[in-house]
Amino acid sequence: MTREEVFDGVQEIFRDIFDEDDLVISDATSSDEIEDWDSLNHINLVSAIEKEFKIKFALGELMTLKDVGAMVDLMMEKLK
Repeated sequence: MTREEVFDGVQEIFRDIFDEDDLVISDATSSDEIEDWDSLNHINLVSAIEKEFKIKFALGELMTLKDVGAMVDLMMEKLK
């Protein structure tokens, strides 16, 4: 799976979780930029990503992520 394919999948999950069909994210997108990205939606995002991509994140890994790009990079490592 390419990084672009992973990113596209993450984009769809963001649109679903935040119920915004036209939401566009980038590598630099962080929780500061999406109004509804609170702790509950963060858990929903992580859970949906883990389920869709059949991966698991450790709590320590999630604490280090600064933006969507960092999350996608970590996902790519897990998908190898």
